[in-house]
Amino acid sequence: MNSDRGRILVAGANGHLGRRLLARLPEARALVRSQRAVDAIRADGLECEVVATDYTDSEALAKAAEGCTHLVHLVGILKEAPGTSYQIAHELTSARFLAAARDAGLQRIVYLSILGANPESENACLVSKGRAEEILLAGAVPALVIRLPMVLGRGDYASAALRNKARAKLLLLVRGGATLEQPIDANDVLDAIQAGLAAPDLREVALDLGGPESLSHRELVLRAAALYENHPRIFSMPYGVARSAVKLMGRLSKNPPVTLPMLEVLEHDDSVDAAAAAARLGIELTPLDETLRRCVGPASQDGEEPA
Repeated sequence: MNSDRGRILVAGANGHLGRRLLARLPEARALVRSQRAVDAIRADGLECEVVATDYTDSEALAKAAEGCTHLVHLVGILKEAPGTSYQIAHELTSARFLAAARDAGLQRIVYLSILGANPESENACLVSKGRAEEILLAGAVPALVIRLPMVLGRGDYASAALRNKARAKLLLLVRGGATLEQPIDANDVLDAIQAGLAAPDLREVALDLGGPESLSHRELVLRAAALYENHPRIFSMPYGVARSAVKLMGRLSKNPPVTLPMLEVLEHDDSVDAAAAAARLGIELTPLDETLRRCVGPASQDGEEPA
């Protein structure tokens, strides 16, 4: 690791990835938005310093960045909800983080984005993420953007959702599960973040990182189901029907479980040259079967894995 690296500010630290990163970096300062998020970090037994503030509060962010040398930016949303928009969560927050990092003299920002992010995208989430990337990459503080697909870690939401599908007898999947996915192990993401913090040549760079295999969602579910010796019957829902159902939910509820931009992101095909990005970061990717066994299979329910 870079010997010049001092305290790291981890923004959005209360999520699964953030708490795992804090366990690896006890010297870090966690930045979160609420007392509930503070409690989530404390519930894990993490003893790091925690600061709770509004991510758009420039003065509070500047104070939080004092004494830090690096920023890990994990803040982002897949679904808009009342009081939360993509523009605020991605673009405005990134601009405020960048200003705070610049004023505090930070050496580097590592930002986790999403595969498919593009300011020219027709999807509201992906275009907002792409604009946030542009803000950070054009800023005065050297930045590294790492775009990610589905992340699988023991005890997290994505792994639990995949486990539920793996154990089901009947499944209804959009387009029969034809979407390409390239899930990556959470521990590999943590390795990538730490490598990005230390690598002086990775600046003003965006890397598309994923797991070692790109496969259809259907195949992913069946690979996970095999760990339970299960053979689910899979039925197909046409994409147009799925869109109509999501639109209806949006009319019936102010905060539906799935929105149209969210559905479009979930149905986005992920297929990238992950080996190239891994090589630039100097990390090794965990085989998918090992990740599934540890994070989704029967052994995953034996308790939380260590970070």
